[in-house]
Amino acid sequence: MNAFKELDWPLVFIWAALSAFGLVAIYSATQGPVSEFLPIYIQENFSRQVTWVAISIVVIAAVQFTSPRTFQGASYLLYAFATLLMIITVFFGVEVSGSQSWLRLGPLNFQTAELMKLATILAAANYLTSRRDISAENLKTAFVTLLFFAVPVALLILQNEAGVAIIFIALLPFMLFWSGLPHGISLLMISPALIAYFTVINWQFGMAAAVIFAIAIFFIQRRHWITASSVLVGLLTVIGTEVALHQVLQPHQTARIEAFVNPSVDPQGTGWNILQATTAIGSGGLTGKGFMEGTQTQLRFLPEQWTDFIFCVVGEEFGFMGAGAIMILFLLLFLRLINMASNHKHPFAQLVMVSVAAVFFIHFSINIASATAIMPVIGLPLPFISYGGSAFLTNSILLAICLNFDFYKRSFSIYS
Repeated sequence: MNAFKELDWPLVFIWAALSAFGLVAIYSATQGPVSEFLPIYIQENFSRQVTWVAISIVVIAAVQFTSPRTFQGASYLLYAFATLLMIITVFFGVEVSGSQSWLRLGPLNFQTAELMKLATILAAANYLTSRRDISAENLKTAFVTLLFFAVPVALLILQNEAGVAIIFIALLPFMLFWSGLPHGISLLMISPALIAYFTVINWQFGMAAAVIFAIAIFFIQRRHWITASSVLVGLLTVIGTEVALHQVLQPHQTARIEAFVNPSVDPQGTGWNILQATTAIGSGGLTGKGFMEGTQTQLRFLPEQWTDFIFCVVGEEFGFMGAGAIMILFLLLFLRLINMASNHKHPFAQLVMVSVAAVFFIHFSINIASATAIMPVIGLPLPFISYGGSAFLTNSILLAICLNFDFYKRSFSIYS
């Protein structure tokens, strides 16, 4: 009984609360009055999600009976297995929404990138903490770590799944930073994404962002070659983004980006999704229109309202209070994981916990930003809220491993 009390129940409660919010939102998005506009297989999403939640409960419990060293010892093997599955998916995968990133397992489709996400975190964390003298500041260490991420990114591009590839690209700086990468170089790594974002809005904004990053990196690092690199990276990012927008991207891709900048230009076409999403959230007010009473949701104006835009369902039907509750739960989730990592003595466990928090944060930030028109729609689900069995199970396993490390922190506190 005493051991039972050692489990981090606040984190379990956060998982349960987010999962419950997700089930309620998926039910409204697929089983309410809107169901008459939806095919049968979409209406079945709710029952499938309930099944995945039940499976995840069993898996979370089972993980707690596993030695924490098992995850470290099996990390490279799991990485090799996940890579093999992704290669198989490239040639024999099932295409869903234009991406060939799913494997058929009997009656179920499994997104192999989800397993790869788990495997990459464990394998990279194992490598970065395998010896006391390893530091991300070392060029060889950083390069080898980069390879761990380059493999899934390349395979995801071959699967036409660029959205999920962003998760791996964005996770890399977090892991390297926690492993000792200098602050200035860490800032240099993330600067291209933010500079490109501002360049999409206006190239002058992009140049201004590049200058600000260069100045910040100079004062943080005080190394001339890093400052010069930041200037060059910023300039190339602005030029590259402009060239991509006007000469490389297909017309429909350019139109989607232009719709993000000004959705009213084509309100019936490329701007439709953004306008409907912001309308849904804005119409919810303080307390919302009520469960299964949202007009944007129930009249099927929202696109992919059970996955990419599920936050809009919550915002419309439960208002600012419902949307705010979800954001507070995620904030508590991030803080809890970081606090658990800070209190743990084993570097592998620390890095895994931080990486899991980073993955959830990246998903959360991109999904919310897409739903609120802060950035273009990329198509990433909201963890534990959006429909998706593969993602829900993988995210639950990641959280279960963190619970496991915290539960056994007294016996998993030093190197083997």
